[in-house]
Amino acid sequence: MFYKQLLMIYANRLPLLFTGIFFLIIACNPPQTEKSNDGNNNNDSEIQFTDPVETEDPNTDYKPAFEGQTRAPGVETTTDYQVTILSEDLEKPWGITNLPDGRFLITEKGGVMRIASQDGTLSDAITGLPEVDDEGQGGLLGLTLDPDFEENRMVFWTFSQNVGDGNLTAVAKGRLADDEKTIENAEVIYQATPAYAGRLHYGSRILFDQSGHLFVSTGERSDLVTRPQAQDLNSAMGKVLRITKDGDPAPGNPFEGQEGVRPEIYTYGHRNVQGLAFHPETGDLWEGEFGPRGGDEINLIKPGLDYGWPTITYGIEYSGEKIGDAIQVKEGMEQPVYYYDPSISFSGITFYSSEEIPEWKNNLFLAALAGSQVARLVIEDNKVIGEERLLTEEKQRFRDIIEGHDGALYTVTDQGRLYRIGK
Repeated sequence: MFYKQLLMIYANRLPLLFTGIFFLIIACNPPQTEKSNDGNNNNDSEIQFTDPVETEDPNTDYKPAFEGQTRAPGVETTTDYQVTILSEDLEKPWGITNLPDGRFLITEKGGVMRIASQDGTLSDAITGLPEVDDEGQGGLLGLTLDPDFEENRMVFWTFSQNVGDGNLTAVAKGRLADDEKTIENAEVIYQATPAYAGRLHYGSRILFDQSGHLFVSTGERSDLVTRPQAQDLNSAMGKVLRITKDGDPAPGNPFEGQEGVRPEIYTYGHRNVQGLAFHPETGDLWEGEFGPRGGDEINLIKPGLDYGWPTITYGIEYSGEKIGDAIQVKEGMEQPVYYYDPSISFSGITFYSSEEIPEWKNNLFLAALAGSQVARLVIEDNKVIGEERLLTEEKQRFRDIIEGHDGALYTVTDQGRLYRIGK
């Protein structure tokens, strides 16, 4: 009888014993998640990683310079959000920016601006801008508002301008009329010379820094004869520039006072920069640029540095030929924080700063053309640790993206759509 009672006691305790062993194993071998609460991600929720979202073969056998420089692990948004098409009636929109009242000012490649309300209602074309050269990749391009817009109603924009026997990226400014039908007193304040008779690689995004000066991005105009100008410090091609509201070199630029160097240059060695954004917490300037066949780059911009094009690249010619000496690393030239191969051809970029979708906070979002997606990059310690592809089912060429005043993302597509992405 005693032994039977003893066996019953052990039988009742065995499940508790196995349960304890199970939880001990789990504690020693937790699932692959990461909890981040630093200045880059600032997100207390756990991140569950999956296989990289890119499954296509790369164009080259080039190796990344460091782990995580390409094909980051996949992530997936867990917060419910809605995707809404607000309008399908834009004509090749290129840039979008917030107006103070929650509406949006949008450039159309053909040379006019429009205002879109939050329900997608579009204004008539806003005219009065200088004529644009909209052949190829040219047209009316990036735009931004004066920090004092509510008082002065000034708008700044970039466009491709015909000049003599060629064309170039130009910066202009003007006042949005009180009736919102025209731009008043439009004037060109800067020209990214030299001009060149081409149809490609104008850049160009534009935004204000905290000191009230303008960052402007340009392209190197694509052709073999113009590519070396990305490395030429007496050329505005293939650069990130920093100028005043009047188009003069901004004070404090890295090459200020140096003979034979344009003082408006902030960084150089760029191919075709169509993305600029400030990190909402660190204030760092981030940049996105097109690669050739492979080699799209995300860069952290620091004054005076050389970002390598066309000397180093992770891409190849569209023909399949190698570019230059086919090197990816060289002393004195900056490595991209992240690169794509194959390319997704992203244009506009923006950081997410709202609390509406906490897991997106401080993530970088890319509007991709050939990739037909909005890419989400999770960044920690200035490195990409996760990537997600959004809106791939829409099959659109996403051109620009911003965060609205309501904490949603807004993006425009080459096909003429305006989307809202948010709760």
